[in-house]
Amino acid sequence: MTAEVLVKVSRGGLVESLHRGHIAVVNSKGELLYSKGNPREVVYARSSMKPLQAIPIVETGAAEHFHFDHADLSLTCASHNGEDQHTNRVQSILERAELTFADLQCGTHNPRWQETYEALVKAGGEVTAIYNNCSGKHSGMLATAKHMNESTSDYYKLDHPVQQRIIEAISDLTEVPKEEIEIGIDGCGVPVHGIPLESLALGFAKMADPSLLPVKRQEAIHRITTAMMEAPEMVGGTERFCSDFMRILEGRMFGKAGAEGVYCIGDKETGIGIAIKIEDGNGRATSPVAVEVLSQLGLLGEVQKEQLQSYHYPQLRNCRKEQIGELRPAFTLGHA
Repeated sequence: MTAEVLVKVSRGGLVESLHRGHIAVVNSKGELLYSKGNPREVVYARSSMKPLQAIPIVETGAAEHFHFDHADLSLTCASHNGEDQHTNRVQSILERAELTFADLQCGTHNPRWQETYEALVKAGGEVTAIYNNCSGKHSGMLATAKHMNESTSDYYKLDHPVQQRIIEAISDLTEVPKEEIEIGIDGCGVPVHGIPLESLALGFAKMADPSLLPVKRQEAIHRITTAMMEAPEMVGGTERFCSDFMRILEGRMFGKAGAEGVYCIGDKETGIGIAIKIEDGNGRATSPVAVEVLSQLGLLGEVQKEQLQSYHYPQLRNCRKEQIGELRPAFTLGHA
């Protein structure tokens, strides 16, 4: 099965571009309920995997030992803007673990939030790894290594116990054997995991409904998803779909974006997981698809649809801030 058109991009009277992709909707028993394109397409989950990657932070006792609250744990699942609310909390986590930003192995890039970057430049500040959108995840990994008395200089490497615990958790939740998980390197230097899209959706379904899992894992998952939904501003930040989506859904759903056009959602009420992959890797198409999937499944109320409209039908604007086009979903989910 090939990728199918999911989003049309219009300008004036013409459809200027198309975004094709794949969708899988799965329940916590592993049953494929709905799909579009190829639900078995093997994809790198990228940052969508962060909620699963956070499981060992809780299960090892690191979160408890270093007094992680909801916002701390939510930040470990983040691809954040680099706003003060994010970097101050990363700094706090590192200090509690008796570490510094120099211990972060995620590399550097400019803060995503323009106001933060401008303020940093005006103050003559330095762009350090703390501004990397993955610094929350890395601070959680570091805290885990520190708590387990493991080396902190190479925590990002595949053979380190931190990464091996993560792969084991991913394998368990997605039901993909460890040896069948395709391993690459993510933008922040840690292993990235390639699995079938429907398996990724299953992982989110089990995060939404972990009732069939061992009690310890149920408790860890509940703590992570609750943290994301209680402190959604940590997961993305200002004007970010992840944060606004979870705030609007008010403790029912959690969602996480991944680079190269990946988006995943878990619905705690129905126990389903949704995984989306945009074939051309353009992340602008993920929020229209995500909101449309939820709409077609009847999981959004009218007020919620209205609140999410700017993400459902994003406007294209020129340099004069004039609306000159829009993105619109263009698919119908098929029953499995």
